[in-house]
This record gives sequence, C-alpha cells and structure tokens, in this order.
Amino acid sequence: MFGDEKTKAAFLGCLGEACERTGWLVHAWCIMSNHYHLALQTPRANLVDGMRWLQGTFATRFNRLRNERGHLFQGRYKSLVVDPDGLGALCHYIHLNPVRARLCDVDGLPEWKWSSMGWLGRPKSRPPWYRPQAALEHAGALADTPAGRRKYADYLRWLADDEPARKALRFDRMSHGWVIGTKTFKQAMVKEHAQAGAALKRGDDVIAILVEEEWQHELMRLLGKMRKTPAEIETSGKSEPWKLAIAATIKARTTATNRWLAQALRMGNLHEVSRKVQAWACAPDRALARRIGFTPRPKT
Repeated sequence: MFGDEKTKAAFLGCLGEACERTGWLVHAWCIMSNHYHLALQTPRANLVDGMRWLQGTFATRFNRLRNERGHLFQGRYKSLVVDPDGLGALCHYIHLNPVRARLCDVDGLPEWKWSSMGWLGRPKSRPPWYRPQAALEHAGALADTPAGRRKYADYLRWLADDEPARKALRFDRMSHGWVIGTKTFKQAMVKEHAQAGAALKRGDDVIAILVEEEWQHELMRLLGKMRKTPAEIETSGKSEPWKLAIAATIKARTTATNRWLAQALRMGNLHEVSRKVQAWACAPDRALARRIGFTPRPKT
C-alpha cells in the first residue's frame, strides 16, 4: 500500500489535513510498507470521526489515482488507550520500527524520511500539530535543544541494542491488547469504559452531539464573516457562491460530512454538494476566499 515515496507523502499530507480538521496532536508517527503507526492525542474526543475521515479520504484518493475500486485498508484500525506515563515509551517503539523491519539502521533513523524522527531532529520542518516533548522527556528529561535532540538519538541507539531495556518498557506488548499502561491505569480504564457503556445504553449520544455542535459553531462564525444570517440560508439558492465558500471552509477545518452540510446550508443532494464544493475549493473565488479565510490546498 505504501510501496513508493509518493504514496507515503500523500498519506502524510492527508494526516496533516486530518489533524487540522480534528485538532489532533501527534507525538510520533511512522509509515511502513503496508501499515502505519500513530501516537496521537485527541483533545476533542473525536478519534472515530477523525479516523473515518483520514482512512476514507486517503482510500478515495488512492483509488482515484490508480483508477481502482474497493476497500484499501483491511478491517478496522486498531487503537490502544495509552497511559500518559507510558506515552514516551510508545514513541520510542514507533521510532525504532524501521530498524526492527530492517528498513534502515539505527544510525540512519534521523535521516529516514518516513517517521517523526526527522521532525524531532529538525524543528524548522515540524508542523504545528507535532509534539516531540513526550519522547524527549521519557528519554531522560531531555530539552528540545540541539544537545537534547542528539542525546535522544543516542538513547535510541542504546535502546536498540539493549533487549532487557526494551522488555522493561514492554515493547513486546505495544501492539497487543487494548491499553498500554500500568495495572492501576488499566483498572481505571475498565471502570471508565463501564460507565461509558452504561451511558450509551441509556441513549446518551454525547460525543455525536458535541461534534455537531462544533460544526454548527463554525457555520455561525463563517456566516458572520460573510455578513449573512441563518434566515438567508433558507431563502438563498442551493449553489450560491457564498454557500460553497462556507461549505468548503468547514470541510477544510472540520470533519463535517456532505450530508450535514447539505442539510445545514440547504444545498440539496449530498452528492451534488460533494461535487460542487470540491470544484469551488479547486478554483475558489478569490474575494470570497479572502473574506472567509479559505486557503486552497496544494494538489497532491
């Protein structure tokens, strides 16, 4: 799936878009030949929504580029809850993946393009959603300085050669089970999941409500920028340029679905919304884009 560098770069670009839409913070990442690893934080509690967008969007682009159809990813992604105290160890595990797979040696990790090690060592290349602090802190309270980053590379060299140290960090369990953490942390998660399960049985769809409230808040903010009122949504045409501008901007900044946009902006058929909004985003009205703060994305 990730057999060539263009595909890896396209997935990394898609991940960046997902982080901008969802507010995710990524502590470590690695793209292998047929899978990827992410250590990410979801401040808005939107993992499912964001992963649906990330994998669905990448699969659509992948298939369109190759004129293929069908599922790209085999089954559902696997997600493990991570104890904050163990987050740094998980970052080390992810950074050493290419070494275990013999894609590069440990000395070549800082220059290997397809993991966050390159970003950790070169601050100017980092996007705003990448956070190296957990890895640096866990490796010995290292500072995010040239000296600290060199010491982190030294730490990974030592860790790659020291099997007892890797066992102590439970490297053999990083991809198993449902949680990474201490026994106390697991017990707390069991209790929390039981409470969440009980809430779902009562019909409390809190997360979905919060997500749609986020989309609605963005809609109202953009209406203000366009000097439009909610009443004008009802009285204006389905394909008004300002509606297309708002829809394109919401799609660029959130995980709002075409169905929701079609209903919220009274834009008709959701498939028509997808086609028209995508066309506007590829060739936006410059005046409207400036007013609303829409930035066209480079083609990938």
